[in-house]
Amino acid sequence: MMAATVVSRIRTGTGRAPVMWLSLSLVAVAAAVATEQQVPLVLWSSDRNLWAPVADTHEGHITSDMQLSTYLDPALELGPRNVLLFLQDKLSIEDFTAYGGVFGNKQDSAFSNLENALDLAPSSLVLPAVDWYAISTLTTYLQEKLGASPLHVDLATLKELKLNASLPALLLIRLPYTASSGLMAPREVLTGNDEVIGQVLSTLKSEDVPYTAALTAVRPSRVARDITMVAGGLGRQLLQTQVASPAIHPPVSYNDTAPRILFWAQNFSVAYKDEWKDLTSLTFGVENLNLTGSFWNDSFAMLSLTYEPLFGATVTFKFILASRFYPVSARYWFAMERLEIHSNGSVAHFNVSQVTGPSIYSFHCEYVSSVSKKGNLLVTNVPSVWQMTLHNFQIQAFNVTGEQFSYASDCAGFFSPGIWMGLLTTLFMLFIFTYGLHMILSLKTMDRFDDHKGPTITLTQIV
Repeated sequence: MMAATVVSRIRTGTGRAPVMWLSLSLVAVAAAVATEQQVPLVLWSSDRNLWAPVADTHEGHITSDMQLSTYLDPALELGPRNVLLFLQDKLSIEDFTAYGGVFGNKQDSAFSNLENALDLAPSSLVLPAVDWYAISTLTTYLQEKLGASPLHVDLATLKELKLNASLPALLLIRLPYTASSGLMAPREVLTGNDEVIGQVLSTLKSEDVPYTAALTAVRPSRVARDITMVAGGLGRQLLQTQVASPAIHPPVSYNDTAPRILFWAQNFSVAYKDEWKDLTSLTFGVENLNLTGSFWNDSFAMLSLTYEPLFGATVTFKFILASRFYPVSARYWFAMERLEIHSNGSVAHFNVSQVTGPSIYSFHCEYVSSVSKKGNLLVTNVPSVWQMTLHNFQIQAFNVTGEQFSYASDCAGFFSPGIWMGLLTTLFMLFIFTYGLHMILSLKTMDRFDDHKGPTITLTQIV
C-alpha cells in the first residue's frame, strides 16, 4: 500500500502535562519540517529481477541518497540502457491516497496507467519517502551512470526519436502538478499526467524498446501548515476554521472543432482617459462572451473580445499571435505580434513582442501591463488614452489539448533586481580592494640611511 497512517498513543500523568505538551509540540515541528523535504519515487522496468523487496523500510522511513544509489545501481548496470524520468513539479504520497484507487475505486483513480504499468512490469519498486536532496541530484546521477546527457522530450519529439537498446539514453519528461495559474483541479491535472505516461509507454511498447522508468517530483505537493502555528497552540487549532480559498474562474476558450485558444488572467483591468474598469467578471466564466472575429490556423491566431457598452461605446480587444519555424532551434516559436483596442472607429496598437515562447508551451507572466510600475510589457509608439493591466496573465494559441494549458514559459528573467544589486555591490567592493592593494604594493621604502660615524648625507638643491 502506497500510503500508510501512523497512529501513536500517548500516556499522560497529572504531573507531566507541561512536559508532554512541549514534547508533542517539538515532534509536530519536526514532522512539519520533514514533510517539506521528501517526495515519493516510483520505479519500474521491462526487465526482471532488478530490485529485491525492500525489507528495511518502515512507516516514516526516509530513503537517503546513499540508499537510493543502492536501489538504482543494479537497474542501471544490469537493466535497459534507455531510462525515462517523469519529473513532476509537485507530488506527495498523499496524492496517491486522495486521487488513486487505493480503496478499490479503480474507475475513479487518477493513476490508472501508472497502476497498470506497475502491475504488468516484471520489476517495480515504490519508495514512499525519498530525501529531497537525493531527488535534486537524481538527474545528474543518472547522467553520470549512463554517460548520456538528459534529453527533454514530449510526445511529438518522442515519436521522432529512434532509440537503440544498446546505446544509453536519458529521456526527461516534465509533468506539471497544477497549471501555472492554478486553473485545473489536482485530480484533473494528475489524470492528464497519467495519460501522458500511458502514451509514452505505449510508444515504447509499439517500438519494442526495453526501458527503465522513474516517476518523482521536484518538491512535495502537500506542505505542512505554518510551523509557528503548530508550536504556538495545538489545542486552539481544533477550534480554528480555515479561510476559504478564493473562487478560481475558468479560462476563456475559443473553439471551432476543438479548443484552439486559451486565455486567462487573475485580474483584467482597462482604463480609458485614466478611468479604470475591472473586466474580470465580464470575461471569465461568462457563457455568452462575445468572441466574434476570433479565428485560428496552424500559423496564425487571433482572440477577439468584444464588450458593449464599455465607456459608453463598443470596445473590442484583439490578441494577435503568430507561430513560425526557426531553423536555429529546429522548432516552432510563437509570439504575440500586437494587441489592438478598437473603439469608435479608432484603433490603439500595443507592441507585445516579449510575449513569446516555444509553440508547444503556453506563456505566463505575473504582469502584462502598459503601466511602467508593473513591467511595461505593453508598449505603444504614440501616447494613448488606453491603458491595460493583466495580472497573472496566461495565454496559449497553438498545440492546445483540451481545456488545459501546457507547461508555461514564464517571463521572469534570470537577473532580478536583488541579483543586480549584489553583483554591483560585489564589483564595487572588489574595486576598492584592488585599488587598496595596488596602493600598498606601490609603497617604496628608503634605500639609504644616515650613519652617525660617517659623513652626513647632503642633498644638493637643483636650481
